[in-house]
Amino acid sequence: MNLRERKKLRTHEAISNAAIDLFIEHGFDQVSITQVAEAAEVSRRTLFTYFPAKEDLVVHRFADHETEAARIVRDRPEPPLAALRAHFLDALRDRDPITGLCDLPGVLALYRLIEGTPALMNRLLAFNETGERALAEALGEKAPLTPLVASLAAAQITAVRWRLALTNNARIDAGSTADDLYPTAVEEAEQAFTLLTDGLASVL
Repeated sequence: MNLRERKKLRTHEAISNAAIDLFIEHGFDQVSITQVAEAAEVSRRTLFTYFPAKEDLVVHRFADHETEAARIVRDRPEPPLAALRAHFLDALRDRDPITGLCDLPGVLALYRLIEGTPALMNRLLAFNETGERALAEALGEKAPLTPLVASLAAAQITAVRWRLALTNNARIDAGSTADDLYPTAVEEAEQAFTLLTDGLASVL
């Protein structure tokens, strides 16, 4: 990465960090783009260059995960469900925030912000839909599936991963620690992927 790219990355992170701090303190709807730009010491034009929509200031934190499931299916040698199961279990072990099994204060605050803001929840649902479509394409490349079957399988897998994450986060938010919850999270993930495997056994 050259100097210009590093500078752009630092600016990107600075804008997002300033925005999220303001949103957590005052509420997403109560903070204007102008206030974010002032806090990050950039112009509105610069802000919109990096983040075309206000919701992107928050949801970009999950950007690496948007098509993650599709990448896993394509890159790993195991059958799709086995690969996704192993990856999710690895992520639980690493306390990856995307699994909901993370009790870092900043992560919890971010989850609360998203869940308490309809615009952000809608944006995250759109994020999930993009990932679901990418997963359907990847499944179709790995197995001889019709587009409909690939789409149905991707929808089920996406829903299971999303529900596991929300369940873990809700328990953390209620006071459980990630370490205490880990065995239960693993057990429930195993159960969920077993149900998926049994239900999709004829095609995957």
